[in-house]
Amino acid sequence: MPKPRAAKLESGTARRRLLIRRKPSFVTVSPNVRLAYRRNQGPGTWSVRVTGPGIDWLKRIGLADDLEPADGKNVLTYWQAIDAARALARRQEGDVSDDSRPLTIDEALDRYETDLKARGGDSYNAKRARFHLPGSILTKPVALLGSTELRKWRDGLIEQGLARDTVNRIRTCLRAALSLAAKRDRRIGNRHVWEEDLEALPNATTARNVVLADDVVARLITAAYDHDRKLGLLVQVIAETGGRPSQVVRLTVADLDAANSRLMMLRSGKGHAHKRAAKMQERVPVPITAALAALLKQEAKGRASNAPLLTRSYGEPWGYRRSDLYRRDFAAVVAAVGLDPKTTIYALRHSCISRSLLRGVPVTVVADLTDTSEREIRKHYAKLISHHADEIVRKALLDVSQPPAATVVALPPGRRA
Repeated sequence: MPKPRAAKLESGTARRRLLIRRKPSFVTVSPNVRLAYRRNQGPGTWSVRVTGPGIDWLKRIGLADDLEPADGKNVLTYWQAIDAARALARRQEGDVSDDSRPLTIDEALDRYETDLKARGGDSYNAKRARFHLPGSILTKPVALLGSTELRKWRDGLIEQGLARDTVNRIRTCLRAALSLAAKRDRRIGNRHVWEEDLEALPNATTARNVVLADDVVARLITAAYDHDRKLGLLVQVIAETGGRPSQVVRLTVADLDAANSRLMMLRSGKGHAHKRAAKMQERVPVPITAALAALLKQEAKGRASNAPLLTRSYGEPWGYRRSDLYRRDFAAVVAAVGLDPKTTIYALRHSCISRSLLRGVPVTVVADLTDTSEREIRKHYAKLISHHADEIVRKALLDVSQPPAATVVALPPGRRA
């Protein structure tokens, strides 16, 4: 490719005649790519500036041969600087010597997704942020992100109709990706932009826990079996254990202890960012009814111990975090029972937790069996169960009133204490 001529920049002698100033001189070397030269008190410097739709970044590439001979690496002639500028601007992630190119938000999310998969995390967290980021931010280098820009993006999600807690979840995913990028590239010095300036939206946590009465849960289970036996098993396991769907679908045949009517429930990865993979292999024994244990024993008959305990109609596993595989079917079950269409399968988990609390199971035990924390239970269920606990509280009230006179019987004189 031909190289543009620029008499004032081509030789060290010509460049030394330029005035010392902060503003560099530019020459276009390719579409959207410009070579910049800045005249300093000592040797000048070469930089490359790349612009385009949603792209605008400037990066230094080396010294100019104003005072010493060029070495082709750290000290460059005008012609060498053009080659370096073009190569840096057009370089793609993964190319050899790619470390010198500024990392974009899009690439940071790619690396975050790879890191999540390697650590056994949920790679959807990277996709969650990407879905809601415009191209102008995705193509921008992480080091050039500004506080105002990110706050406007966050507030814009509210204007699009997203719930405040949803916006906060998206924000958390983006912050994790950017922090990982900054951790691996020490040149990124603007961590305060997302770690301090991009605050979470206040008043975003609202209790959405739908608690169903026991008879309603029973009707849901029956309707699920009528719709599809495999779906019925999934629904009953969630209803009895209070497990998350993502935990329940990971159960294997070996996790069933039919003799003692319990399941060895796998932990989820929630809240364990630094040891997620290890936590997701931990198990806790969760009691189930003898009737469900018998159904699961029949389901597991003749299958390998490492085979999925719960499967879909055609024998394939449900899959981790694949709510799309049961969402429509469960919506049909909800409609058949006549419940609010917004009722999700998570209502079974919430109902199980509330039922256990109302029947006197200690908070510590409930938290352990349902893989959550005492803090979260008190935060999300205390107000909820207070509306249903009147009968329980009344049993503990102190009654100091005198019994009615008609019920007082005088003892004979000889039998008084």
